[in-house]
Amino acid sequence: MAESVHPDRAAIEAGQLEQLRSLVAELIPANKFYTHKLQDAGVGFDIASLEDLSARFPFTTKQELVADQLAAPPFGTNLTYPLNRYTRFHQTSGTSGAPLRWLDTPESWDWMLESWTEIFRVAGVTAGDRVYFAFSFGPFLGFWLAFESAAKLGCLCIPGGGMSSEARVKAIVDCGATVICCTPTYAIRLGEVAALASKPAGASRVKTIIVAGEPGGSIPATRKHIEELWPGARVFDHHGMTEVGPVTYECPARPGVLHVIESAYFAEVIDPACGKPATTGELVLTTLGRTGSPLLRYRTGDLVKCGVRNAECGCGRHELALDGGILGRVDDMVIVRGVNVYPSAVEEILRGLKDVAEYRVHVGQRQSLAELRVELEPSDLCRDAKKLQTEAQQALESAFNLRVPVELVSPGSLPRFEMKARRWTKDIQ
Repeated sequence: MAESVHPDRAAIEAGQLEQLRSLVAELIPANKFYTHKLQDAGVGFDIASLEDLSARFPFTTKQELVADQLAAPPFGTNLTYPLNRYTRFHQTSGTSGAPLRWLDTPESWDWMLESWTEIFRVAGVTAGDRVYFAFSFGPFLGFWLAFESAAKLGCLCIPGGGMSSEARVKAIVDCGATVICCTPTYAIRLGEVAALASKPAGASRVKTIIVAGEPGGSIPATRKHIEELWPGARVFDHHGMTEVGPVTYECPARPGVLHVIESAYFAEVIDPACGKPATTGELVLTTLGRTGSPLLRYRTGDLVKCGVRNAECGCGRHELALDGGILGRVDDMVIVRGVNVYPSAVEEILRGLKDVAEYRVHVGQRQSLAELRVELEPSDLCRDAKKLQTEAQQALESAFNLRVPVELVSPGSLPRFEMKARRWTKDIQ
């Protein structure tokens, strides 16, 4: 079998520029949202280079899109074609504000399917695999794309909607599933349920667990915890958003590193405060082929650390690498007594402790200063909860040079999550 050849930076960037020019030519004047936005910004529609796009074109924000949909309900004006061209409807969760409704044409849908198929390919999924989808199918984009892409690849696709965790574990084992798609948190939950079931995870044929929706898949301690719960399985991370589609896949040579699918996206990393290029900052994406409902320079709110673009990765690819995957959300960082605390850093510490079943972080204020408090639920196998509490407090203090109170709670008292975990809460003062 011939060794695959990956495009170098010059080829990647030439393809991006060609797609950008075609995209903008298609949008103007058909897409009212971007026609007005670019005209108001005084931007000419010709794109001389990728650098020219970054220098002249304005950012697009979620707030703008929400306002547009409120002003022109129900779908807004970021539509390049008449409504009868659109066949797919999806919606964001709305956990950080009003949800966004998103429509796609068959052509845009096929473009995103190809990106999801690439994720499966890099993860080693083939037509012989049986893929279990451990979630209820709601309006989130990723559910439907992943399922349809796996079917297109030739996999046996097993939906797990409307089932309890116990029933899902039984189906995974009984049906001989070899791949599971879910969030990192739910992979842990299924593994815990399997440990208590008559058919444990070790009896399954699962070899790959593809996770998304949270940073956990690229956090070493969380990956290790999942792989211990599912013996013989490898965690494979990726990420995407309803607004943009499937964006990254885990580097096959470097776990914990995500590659941007640069044949589909033009990616930038900026300082969220000033908008200038940065090494660690907010991920900004332009969708190159989602012509029916495009995004130009969309501020995703995802915090990332990018590697050197021109360097060849150990996997032979030249696509942009994000070290540590998605580090968190830009607005999730909490400054506690001058120390920047990210949720992913707290998770790395707590998941590194063997007997932690679940946790919850409370963010409060005292005299206008942020403070953290952690609730810690020991696992059923924990023999010394007080010792675990002390270890957690010491680990957090060592990492952040802060005293973070840790409170023990009874087993089973903290919530479990099928979708995105919400472990950080703000205490009302």
